[in-house]
Amino acid sequence: MRLADATWTDADASDADVALLPVGSTEQHGPHAPLATDTLNAEAVAEAGAEAHSDDVVVAPAIPVGVSEEHRQFTGTLWVSPDTFRDYVRDVVASLASHGWDRVIVVNGHGGNVPALGEVTATISRHDDAYAVPFTWFDAIAADGMGHAGPVETAFLRHTNPDLVREDRIDDARDGAADGWGDWTSRVNLAHDSAEFTENGVVGDPGTPESDAGSADRGVELLDEAADALTRLVDAVRDRDVDRPPHR
Repeated sequence: MRLADATWTDADASDADVALLPVGSTEQHGPHAPLATDTLNAEAVAEAGAEAHSDDVVVAPAIPVGVSEEHRQFTGTLWVSPDTFRDYVRDVVASLASHGWDRVIVVNGHGGNVPALGEVTATISRHDDAYAVPFTWFDAIAADGMGHAGPVETAFLRHTNPDLVREDRIDDARDGAADGWGDWTSRVNLAHDSAEFTENGVVGDPGTPESDAGSADRGVELLDEAADALTRLVDAVRDRDVDRPPHR
Protein backbone atom coordinates (compact mmCIF):
# COMPACT_ATOMS: atom_id res chain seq x y z
CA MET A 1 0.00 0.00 0.00
CA ARG A 2 1.30 3.42 -0.98
CA LEU A 3 0.58 5.45 2.13
CA ALA A 4 0.39 8.74 0.23
CA ASP A 5 -2.45 7.42 -1.94
CA ALA A 6 -4.43 5.84 0.91
CA THR A 7 -7.07 7.41 3.10
CA TRP A 8 -6.63 7.23 6.85
CA THR A 9 -9.34 4.58 6.97
CA ASP A 10 -7.49 2.53 4.36
CA ALA A 11 -4.37 2.81 6.48
CA ASP A 12 -6.28 1.89 9.61
CA ALA A 13 -7.59 -1.27 7.95
CA SER A 14 -4.15 -2.38 6.79
CA ASP A 15 -2.69 -5.61 8.13
CA ALA A 16 0.84 -4.51 7.22
CA ASP A 17 3.57 -5.09 9.77
CA VAL A 18 6.54 -3.84 7.73
CA ALA A 19 7.01 -0.33 6.33
CA LEU A 20 9.35 0.76 3.56
CA LEU A 21 10.67 4.30 3.83
CA PRO A 22 12.35 5.51 0.61
CA VAL A 23 15.07 8.11 1.06
CA GLY A 24 17.02 9.83 -1.68
CA SER A 25 18.38 13.24 -2.49
CA THR A 26 17.86 16.34 -4.54
CA GLU A 27 21.25 16.77 -6.14
CA GLN A 28 22.99 17.17 -9.44
CA HIS A 29 23.15 14.19 -11.74
CA GLY A 30 24.96 15.75 -14.64
CA PRO A 31 23.40 17.64 -17.55
CA HIS A 32 21.22 14.70 -18.60
CA ALA A 33 19.55 13.30 -15.47
CA PRO A 34 17.14 14.99 -13.02
CA LEU A 35 18.00 16.31 -9.59
CA ALA A 36 15.50 13.80 -8.15
CA THR A 37 17.30 10.75 -9.59
CA ASP A 38 18.17 9.14 -6.25
CA THR A 39 14.68 9.69 -4.84
CA LEU A 40 12.94 8.41 -7.96
CA ASN A 41 15.10 5.28 -7.98
CA ALA A 42 14.55 4.60 -4.28
CA GLU A 43 10.78 4.95 -4.73
CA ALA A 44 10.81 2.60 -7.73
CA VAL A 45 12.72 -0.07 -5.79
CA ALA A 46 10.47 0.26 -2.73
CA GLU A 47 7.30 -0.03 -4.78
CA ALA A 48 8.62 -2.97 -6.81
CA GLY A 49 9.75 -4.75 -3.65
CA ALA A 50 6.38 -4.19 -2.01
CA GLU A 51 4.45 -5.73 -4.91
CA ALA A 52 5.40 -9.24 -3.86
CA HIS A 53 3.83 -8.67 -0.45
CA SER A 54 0.54 -7.13 -1.58
CA ASP A 55 -1.17 -5.57 1.45
CA ASP A 56 1.45 -6.80 3.92
CA VAL A 57 3.79 -3.83 3.36
CA VAL A 58 3.29 -0.08 3.62
CA VAL A 59 5.35 2.22 1.39
CA ALA A 60 5.79 5.60 3.06
CA PRO A 61 6.32 8.86 1.14
CA ALA A 62 9.95 9.42 0.22
CA ILE A 63 12.33 11.74 2.02
CA PRO A 64 13.67 13.78 -0.91
CA VAL A 65 16.56 15.75 0.60
CA GLY A 66 19.56 13.98 2.07
CA VAL A 67 23.22 14.36 2.97
CA SER A 68 24.43 15.83 -0.31
CA GLU A 69 26.74 18.73 0.48
CA GLU A 70 29.44 17.05 -1.61
CA HIS A 71 27.53 18.31 -4.67
CA ARG A 72 26.98 21.85 -3.35
CA GLN A 73 28.76 23.64 -6.22
CA PHE A 74 26.15 22.41 -8.73
CA THR A 75 23.01 24.55 -8.86
CA GLY A 76 19.82 22.96 -7.58
CA THR A 77 21.50 20.60 -5.15
CA LEU A 78 19.86 20.69 -1.72
CA TRP A 79 21.26 19.19 1.45
CA VAL A 80 20.80 18.84 5.18
CA SER A 81 23.35 18.04 7.85
CA PRO A 82 23.81 14.42 8.95
CA ASP A 83 22.31 15.36 12.34
CA THR A 84 19.18 16.82 10.75
CA PHE A 85 18.85 13.84 8.43
CA ARG A 86 19.20 11.32 11.26
CA ASP A 87 16.66 13.18 13.39
CA TYR A 88 14.17 13.39 10.54
CA VAL A 89 14.45 9.71 9.67
CA ARG A 90 14.12 8.77 13.33
CA ASP A 91 10.98 10.88 13.77
CA VAL A 92 9.36 9.46 10.64
CA VAL A 93 10.10 5.90 11.78
CA ALA A 94 8.62 6.73 15.20
CA SER A 95 5.42 7.95 13.57
CA LEU A 96 5.19 4.78 11.46
CA ALA A 97 5.72 2.70 14.58
CA SER A 98 2.98 4.55 16.43
CA HIS A 99 0.49 3.06 13.95
CA GLY A 100 1.86 -0.46 14.38
CA TRP A 101 4.31 -0.45 11.47
CA ASP A 102 7.25 -0.88 13.79
CA ARG A 103 9.54 -2.87 11.49
CA VAL A 104 10.95 -0.43 8.97
CA ILE A 105 13.32 -0.84 6.04
CA VAL A 106 14.83 2.45 4.90
CA VAL A 107 15.20 2.06 1.12
CA ASN A 108 18.08 4.32 0.13
CA GLY A 109 19.10 5.66 -3.26
CA HIS A 110 21.98 8.00 -2.34
CA GLY A 111 25.49 7.01 -1.31
CA GLY A 112 25.96 10.10 0.85
CA ASN A 113 23.14 8.94 3.12
CA VAL A 114 24.76 5.60 3.95
CA PRO A 115 26.82 6.49 7.07
CA ALA A 116 23.97 8.45 8.69
CA LEU A 117 21.45 5.71 7.93
CA GLY A 118 23.64 3.05 9.49
CA GLU A 119 23.90 5.14 12.64
CA VAL A 120 20.25 6.13 12.95
CA THR A 121 18.79 2.68 12.27
CA ALA A 122 21.04 1.24 14.97
CA THR A 123 19.90 3.96 17.38
CA ILE A 124 16.24 3.29 16.56
CA SER A 125 16.60 -0.46 17.06
CA ARG A 126 18.49 -0.06 20.34
CA HIS A 127 16.49 2.71 21.97
CA ASP A 128 13.08 3.19 20.33
CA ASP A 129 9.90 1.15 20.06
CA ALA A 130 10.81 0.08 16.54
CA TYR A 131 13.26 -1.99 14.54
CA ALA A 132 14.89 -0.45 11.47
CA VAL A 133 17.54 -1.43 8.93
CA PRO A 134 18.99 0.40 5.92
CA PHE A 135 18.84 -0.99 2.38
CA THR A 136 20.88 0.76 -0.31
CA TRP A 137 19.65 -0.75 -3.54
CA PHE A 138 22.84 -0.44 -5.62
CA ASP A 139 24.96 -1.95 -2.84
CA ALA A 140 22.53 -4.83 -2.43
CA ILE A 141 23.04 -5.91 -6.02
CA ALA A 142 26.73 -4.94 -6.38
CA ALA A 143 25.91 -2.78 -9.40
CA ASP A 144 29.01 -2.68 -11.61
CA GLY A 145 29.93 0.73 -13.01
CA MET A 146 27.72 2.64 -10.59
CA GLY A 147 29.63 5.93 -10.81
CA HIS A 148 27.40 8.99 -10.50
CA ALA A 149 24.80 9.59 -13.18
CA GLY A 150 26.76 6.93 -15.02
CA PRO A 151 25.50 3.82 -16.79
CA VAL A 152 23.73 2.24 -13.81
CA GLU A 153 21.62 5.20 -12.73
CA THR A 154 20.99 6.27 -16.30
CA ALA A 155 19.88 2.78 -17.33
CA PHE A 156 17.58 2.66 -14.32
CA LEU A 157 15.99 5.97 -15.32
CA ARG A 158 15.69 4.93 -18.95
CA HIS A 159 13.48 2.10 -17.72
CA THR A 160 11.48 3.81 -14.97
CA ASN A 161 11.40 7.48 -16.03
CA PRO A 162 12.58 7.70 -19.65
CA ASP A 163 11.02 11.11 -20.26
CA LEU A 164 13.33 12.63 -17.63
CA VAL A 165 16.57 11.57 -19.35
CA ARG A 166 17.82 14.32 -21.66
CA GLU A 167 19.15 12.08 -24.40
CA ASP A 168 20.30 15.08 -26.44
CA ARG A 169 22.79 15.90 -23.66
CA ILE A 170 24.42 12.49 -23.34
CA ASP A 171 27.48 13.54 -25.35
CA ASP A 172 27.95 16.55 -23.06
CA ALA A 173 27.59 14.31 -20.03
CA ARG A 174 30.21 11.92 -21.36
CA ASP A 175 32.66 14.64 -22.39
CA GLY A 176 32.72 16.26 -18.94
CA ALA A 177 32.65 13.09 -16.86
CA ALA A 178 35.32 11.71 -14.56
CA ASP A 179 36.48 8.12 -14.87
CA GLY A 180 36.12 7.40 -11.16
CA TRP A 181 34.89 8.85 -7.91
CA GLY A 182 37.38 10.98 -5.98
CA ASP A 183 41.07 11.85 -6.02
CA TRP A 184 42.97 9.08 -4.24
CA THR A 185 46.38 8.79 -2.60
CA SER A 186 47.36 6.03 -0.14
CA ARG A 187 43.72 4.82 -0.16
CA VAL A 188 42.60 8.27 1.00
CA ASN A 189 40.17 10.37 -1.03
CA LEU A 190 41.65 13.87 -1.02
CA ALA A 191 38.49 15.40 -2.54
CA HIS A 192 35.58 16.38 -0.30
CA ASP A 193 33.37 17.71 -3.11
CA SER A 194 32.53 16.17 -6.46
CA ALA A 195 33.37 19.43 -8.28
CA GLU A 196 37.02 18.77 -7.44
CA PHE A 197 37.23 15.83 -9.85
CA THR A 198 34.31 16.02 -12.30
CA GLU A 199 33.62 18.96 -14.61
CA ASN A 200 29.87 18.41 -14.97
CA GLY A 201 29.05 16.15 -12.02
CA VAL A 202 29.08 12.88 -13.95
CA VAL A 203 31.26 9.90 -13.04
CA GLY A 204 31.30 7.20 -15.68
CA ASP A 205 29.89 7.00 -19.19
CA PRO A 206 26.05 7.10 -19.10
CA GLY A 207 25.96 5.19 -22.35
CA THR A 208 23.20 5.30 -24.93
CA PRO A 209 19.74 3.72 -25.09
CA GLU A 210 21.26 1.04 -27.32
CA SER A 211 24.32 0.29 -25.18
CA ASP A 212 24.43 -2.79 -22.98
CA ALA A 213 25.47 -0.96 -19.81
CA GLY A 214 23.16 2.05 -20.06
CA SER A 215 20.10 0.69 -21.84
CA ALA A 216 16.53 0.53 -20.59
CA ASP A 217 16.81 -3.28 -20.82
CA ARG A 218 19.66 -3.11 -18.32
CA GLY A 219 17.42 -0.90 -16.20
CA VAL A 220 14.80 -3.64 -16.14
CA GLU A 221 17.42 -6.09 -14.90
CA LEU A 222 18.64 -3.67 -12.24
CA LEU A 223 15.15 -3.03 -10.90
CA ASP A 224 14.32 -6.74 -10.87
CA GLU A 225 17.53 -7.56 -8.99
CA ALA A 226 16.98 -4.79 -6.46
CA ALA A 227 13.33 -5.73 -5.94
CA ASP A 228 14.24 -9.39 -5.41
CA ALA A 229 16.87 -8.41 -2.84
CA LEU A 230 14.39 -6.15 -1.03
CA THR A 231 11.72 -8.85 -1.06
CA ARG A 232 14.10 -11.25 0.68
CA LEU A 233 14.93 -8.57 3.22
CA VAL A 234 11.25 -7.90 3.95
CA ASP A 235 10.80 -11.59 4.76
CA ALA A 236 13.86 -11.58 7.00
CA VAL A 237 12.79 -8.43 8.85
CA ARG A 238 9.27 -9.77 9.34
CA ASP A 239 10.52 -13.08 10.72
CA ARG A 240 13.33 -11.72 12.88
CA ASP A 241 13.24 -11.84 16.67
CA VAL A 242 13.97 -8.19 17.43
CA ASP A 243 14.05 -8.41 21.22
CA ARG A 244 17.31 -6.90 22.45
CA PRO A 245 19.76 -9.26 24.18
CA PRO A 246 20.04 -8.67 27.95
CA HIS A 247 23.06 -7.05 29.58
CA ARG A 248 25.83 -9.48 30.45
